[in-house]
Amino acid sequence: MSESLFGEKKLGFGLMRLPLKDVNDSGSIDTEEMCRMVDMFLDRGFTYFDTAWMYCDYKSENAVKTCITDRHQRDKYTITTKLHAGYLKTEDDRDRIFNTQLEKTGAGYFDYYLLHDMGRRNFEVYERLNCFEWIAEKKRRGEIRHMGFSFHDNADFLDEVLTKHPEMEFVQLQINYLDWENAGIQSHKCHDVAAKHGKPVIVMEPVKGGTLANVPAGVQKLYRDYNPDASIPSWAIRFAASQPQVKLVLSGMSNMQQLDDNTSYMQDFKPLSEEELSLIWKAVNIINEGVAIPCTACSYCTDGCPMNIPIPKYFSLYNAELQEIPDKDFTVQSNYYERLTQTFGAADACIECGQCENICPQHLPIRKYLKDVAKMFG
Repeated sequence: MSESLFGEKKLGFGLMRLPLKDVNDSGSIDTEEMCRMVDMFLDRGFTYFDTAWMYCDYKSENAVKTCITDRHQRDKYTITTKLHAGYLKTEDDRDRIFNTQLEKTGAGYFDYYLLHDMGRRNFEVYERLNCFEWIAEKKRRGEIRHMGFSFHDNADFLDEVLTKHPEMEFVQLQINYLDWENAGIQSHKCHDVAAKHGKPVIVMEPVKGGTLANVPAGVQKLYRDYNPDASIPSWAIRFAASQPQVKLVLSGMSNMQQLDDNTSYMQDFKPLSEEELSLIWKAVNIINEGVAIPCTACSYCTDGCPMNIPIPKYFSLYNAELQEIPDKDFTVQSNYYERLTQTFGAADACIECGQCENICPQHLPIRKYLKDVAKMFG
């Protein structure tokens, strides 16, 4: 796959968090504002738009037609959408949804098409309904140009999927500097698995749904002392774009100010310097100083756990959930938790034997914390 598969610029327009007429109605897309944003995005040389079946209360794909395909020449942009296992009951559902997506977007064909939200349970659906063969046939027929999948699970399972399906051309991963070494999300490890298989990476959630645009005051000072002209989100997006396997970073831009900012520094993208990267790790340390569970992920507690509970991974997800900005409609940590429970014991499976606490070098009240995790995600 060529370096230029996703275009020359490394920023994509994610169409999940669009400008709204009513902030309490995710389907009330302000198409006039979106049209202005689309025009600026294209005028500045960017081309990649990413939508999906369920985005914006199932109306994002309609907005693609209103704001993009009805208004611009087809060779001036690329359109990506996705097929989600949650809407599939039979093989017939694949074409029913795909054909509806073509009609809703008016795209004629899709430049990129993804099997959405790959995890163990969804993978089983995609295998049972022959979706990998189906998407390959769509490519052979020219109805899509490139095929891949988005992924929310652990690195070992990503390795399994790419080993079994080397025909997949790219993978979309959650990568941001707060999740980079998170034991539950494993952004770094997943990035390296993609590199091992030679698959380009598209990044989702580089600003973690706005969390890394609203960092603690100490982090803001750190960044602004170094470069007062750089926006806070720019550090997160440039971090994701600087990873060697990453070819494109998606940003969900919901107003002109965000789009103007993102395109300003991504028009002539410069990877983070070593000095800038060191500031990122200082920022991570500052953010993590406020974590609720000070687990170091040594994993002493998991050896011999009678219920096979991945305690450090659950604690990482719990901490990450508490670091989210308030009032978000959706956070991804619950997805990772649910998928871990398909392989390991759930937090509420703890029988309180106390073995973990006896060996924990941090002397943490693990049994209490597991109840907190179970309450949050259970």
